[in-house]
Amino acid sequence: MGTDSTAGAQPALARRLGTADAIMIGLASMIGAGVFTVFAPAAQAAGAGLLIGLGIAAAVALANATSSAQLAAVYPTSGGTYVYGRERLGPWWGFGAGWAFVIGKTASCAAMALAVAEYMAPEEALRRPVALATVIVLAALNYRGITKTMRAARVIVVAVLAVLVLVLAATLGAGEPVAANLDGWATPSAGWYGVLQSAGLLFFAFAGYARIATLGEEVRDPTRTIPRAIVGALAVAVGLYALVAIAVLTVLGPDGVASSVAPLAAAVDAGPWSAAVPIVRAGAAVAALGALLALLTGVGRTTLAMARGDDLPRWLAAVHPRYLVPHHAEVAIAVVIGILVLTVDLKDAIGFSSFGVLLYYLIANLSAWTQTGADRRYPRWLQGLGAGGCVLLVATLPPPTIAIGVGVLAVGVAYRVLRRRALRRTAG
Repeated sequence: MGTDSTAGAQPALARRLGTADAIMIGLASMIGAGVFTVFAPAAQAAGAGLLIGLGIAAAVALANATSSAQLAAVYPTSGGTYVYGRERLGPWWGFGAGWAFVIGKTASCAAMALAVAEYMAPEEALRRPVALATVIVLAALNYRGITKTMRAARVIVVAVLAVLVLVLAATLGAGEPVAANLDGWATPSAGWYGVLQSAGLLFFAFAGYARIATLGEEVRDPTRTIPRAIVGALAVAVGLYALVAIAVLTVLGPDGVASSVAPLAAAVDAGPWSAAVPIVRAGAAVAALGALLALLTGVGRTTLAMARGDDLPRWLAAVHPRYLVPHHAEVAIAVVIGILVLTVDLKDAIGFSSFGVLLYYLIANLSAWTQTGADRRYPRWLQGLGAGGCVLLVATLPPPTIAIGVGVLAVGVAYRVLRRRALRRTAG
C-alpha cells in the first residue's frame, strides 16, 4: 500500500521510541483497569476455574502477539492489522480489521474513562462528568506528541506495578491465603462454557499489546523493536495477572471474588494491611488512566492509516506540523468517546470492545498465516491457534453484544461501498 503517497504533503510521524519505550506503552495498555475489575465477572462465570480461563486467554493472546510481531517486522508503519490485512489479504480485509479496531478500541477508551470515574468519584451523579473530564485531559496530552505520551505511560506503569506488588505482599505475604480456595469451580453447572466465558472476559485485559504494532511508524529500528516489545510486554502482563489471580482467590475464595466489585481492594482489606486499601483504589484509577492514554494513541494512529487509504474521510489523515501527531483523528475520536461515556455503562463498553478486538486479531492471524520464507518468524500453527481462539471467544459473548457489533460493522461496510463509488465517479 502506498502509505506515503496517500498521505500527500502531510509530514511523517517521528521515530522517537526505543524498545523500552514501546514496552512501557504496551504495559500501560494491558496493566490497566482490567486487572482491577475483570476477575469478579470471570469468577462469576467459572469460579476458581478462572485460572484455566486465564491460561486460555494468555495462550490466545500469545498466538495473536506472535502474529502481530511477525507482521509488524515486515510492515513497520502506522495502522497495525489494517495495513497487514490490506497487504496480505486485500483491501476489504484490511478495512474490516481497521474498522473493528477503531470501534472496539473506542469502546475500550470509554470503558477506561468510566473505570477511572468509578474509583475517583464518590457520588454516582459525578461519575459521568468525571469520565468526560478524563477523556478531555488525556486527549489534550496525546495532542502534544508521542514523547509526552511515552513519558506519562512510563510513570503510570511504574506506579501501577508498585500497587500490584503491594497487593501481593498484603495478600500472599501478610494475609491468610487458603490453598483450598483454588480447588473446584464455584459454578460447576457452567462447566467449560463458563471457563471459556471467563477466558473471553480476561482477554480484554491482555489486548493492549496491539498498541505497540500501531506505533510502527514511531519506533526506532522497528524490525527488531516491535517483535521484542510485543512479546516482552505480554510476558510481563501474563506473569502479573497469574500472581494477582492466585492472590485474590486464595484470600477471598471464588465466591468472595465473584461478589466483590473491587476484588483486589477486598483482598487487601481482609488482611492486616487494610489501611492500604485507599492506595489500591488510587492505583486502580491510575491504571485506568494509563490504559486510556495508550488506547487513545493506538486508535488515533489506526484512524490515520485508514484515512490515508481513503477508507475514512481524508480530513482525518492530517498530521500536526509541530507536534507530529494525527491531530484531526485524535480530536474526532475524543468527541466520540465523550458521547459514549455520557450514554453507555461499563459492562456494555467492555463487551462491545471484546467483539471488535477479537475480530481484529482474527484478521491478524489470517494475515500472518500467508507469510512465508524470511518473513516467517514463528510456526504457522500459532496463527491457526490464534484464529481459532478468537472465533471461540467471540462465540462466548452475549448475543445482544454480537448483534450490535454486526450492525456497526455493517454500517462501516456501507460507508466504504459509498466512498468507493464516490471516488470512482470523481476519477471518471
